Amino acid sequence: MNSILRIVLLFIFGSSLTLQGQSASMTADEILKKVDANMIADTQITSSEMIVYGKRKSRTIKSKGYSSGAEKHFTEYLSPEREKGTKMLKLEDRLWIYSPATDRIIQLSGHLLRQSVMGSDLSYEDMMEERKLTDIYTANVLGVETLDNRQTYKMELLAKVEDVSYYKRILWIDTARFVPLKEELYAKSGKLLKKTSLSEVKQIQGRWYPTKINYKDMLKDGKGTDFIINEIKFNPVIADRLFLKSTLKN
Repeated sequence: MNSILRIVLLFIFGSSLTLQGQSASMTADEILKKVDANMIADTQITSSEMIVYGKRKSRTIKSKGYSSGAEKHFTEYLSPEREKGTKMLKLEDRLWIYSPATDRIIQLSGHLLRQSVMGSDLSYEDMMEERKLTDIYTANVLGVETLDNRQTYKMELLAKVEDVSYYKRILWIDTARFVPLKEELYAKSGKLLKKTSLSEVKQIQGRWYPTKINYKDMLKDGKGTDFIINEIKFNPVIADRLFLKSTLKN
């Protein structure tokens, strides 16, 4: 056998054994905890834009969001003019939306939270879910796969609490950076509801974080909705008054 080819094969075989050993040495819960450490913070401020792709043209909606733990979330929409000034406040499982066009506050709960946000492929539940994966799912490692030239753990997550948007999730998690690169989201019936593709992973404040997510509602046509993070701050100080209902009309 050609010596160069032998070296290449030995390298590939050795890398495979190393990765298999790493996978075997880490439990599914340990992997999820590393993902949570990257993706979840005590407080968070995010400046983002949502590109909603339509049949003929796309719309870009810019917003700024503030979150504190899993229970408090406030979002203000900045543009376009039609959406500017719209605000959303989540406290636990309740969501209020303020519309400047009508100067009214409406409350959404229950199945209404599954509605589309401004015609996008994201639901209000998608926008507001801040809980750790380890708090709401039990996990199982299905294997190791290569995705976009990255080695990933393929994992199955099953809900262990009742109030979850998706009963089952299949995740492909980067084995080196511990961020999801792809998701499939299922109903309890087994029906595939959504797919997400996470990319443009950057190191921010010592953690790896995907700054572009494509959401694809499998019940809709089209190429989905891109959620792009322009700036994100982890664990900043956020005033408690921001999470009061009176803030919606200010």
